[in-house]
Amino acid sequence: MNNHLSDRIKNMSTSATLAMAAKARELRNEGKDIIGLSLGEPDFNIPDFIKDAAKQAIDENYSSYTPVDGYAELKTAISNKFKRDNNLEYGLKQIVVSTGAKQSLFNVAMVVLNPGDEVILPAPYWVSYSDIVKLAEGVPVEVTTEIDTDFKMTPEQLEAAITPKTRMIWFSSPCNPSGSVYSKEELEGLAEVLKKYPNIYVVSDEIYEHINFSGGHVSIAGIDGMYERTVTINGVSKAFAMTGWRIGYIGAPEWIAKGCIKLQGQVTSGANAIAQRAVIAALDAPVSKIQYMIDKFNERRDLVLQLLGEIDGFNLNVPEGAFYVFPDISSFFGKTLNGNLINNASDFSLYLLEHANVATVTGEAFGNPNCIRISYAASEKELKEAITRIKAVL
Repeated sequence: MNNHLSDRIKNMSTSATLAMAAKARELRNEGKDIIGLSLGEPDFNIPDFIKDAAKQAIDENYSSYTPVDGYAELKTAISNKFKRDNNLEYGLKQIVVSTGAKQSLFNVAMVVLNPGDEVILPAPYWVSYSDIVKLAEGVPVEVTTEIDTDFKMTPEQLEAAITPKTRMIWFSSPCNPSGSVYSKEELEGLAEVLKKYPNIYVVSDEIYEHINFSGGHVSIAGIDGMYERTVTINGVSKAFAMTGWRIGYIGAPEWIAKGCIKLQGQVTSGANAIAQRAVIAALDAPVSKIQYMIDKFNERRDLVLQLLGEIDGFNLNVPEGAFYVFPDISSFFGKTLNGNLINNASDFSLYLLEHANVATVTGEAFGNPNCIRISYAASEKELKEAITRIKAVL
């Protein structure tokens, strides 16, 4: 019997980060000593006060179906968090809790986009943005940025990318994969352009907001004229080391939130009960409770930049947030390393996996074919060993 997969799934790319992680696991199972710097997953344990809240929820028998849009108590905690950390006023009807920020993004795409609508993606962008847009029958429009401008889109670039079909712009700050952080002035510059086009909406992915070394996070929804046309995406995977708990959320215009609730009601319904109760404790706590993780990421960033800076051919900038560096390695293109011709970033990333036993991710997956992404969400010992190996094979 033939396997009749849909064209939709045939045309979808496999997540490059998950594919590299799977390849690394496969090699480990074969007995190879692989250091994984491919996944965007904190290596810290969940803070004990969050675990305690989850245990309490189990003891209190939170085991029934949850409201599609999330517990009211959690949405209240999210509303308070938006006010405290972002100076944004989102009422409970504007907030939707989902099974991870990835589902939040998918919901928004399916709710807002019609076939042929264009979505501007400043490149590099998170690997799933493009395929989520395509799945919603939208058209990704990449805007290429350069390492010399810290991979940030300028107002002039935004203006040049806008067409009558432009419906949305999606970006993250701090950015995955570049670690770039947009300042208030830079966001105001983008907002000035968007004010000319009232039918263009913004998705602001702020999942890394607390892992920020720039001195402060700014939400574009707080810029004059942007609140009513911005969807703010967030979650607890990164700053609270809760990747497996799968809780993300949006603050959005009420009509978008209603659409997301309608869609989610037919797809997954409400998110996990125990995880939601744990997240209430996470968001109610002051940011100082997780500052030790942020400080450690900052130290690791400096260590990685120092060590990579000792390798000829790596062009580096200084990322101001998240836990990634995104070096330009195009100087190796056209060269042969240990009998391997390096044509592009994918070749380079595979070379490091096979010869240095270090897993990274090709920048091609993020819309930039000249770079690779290196995650420093790993111990200092692993980072030092990984970069020593990379240096040796280059």
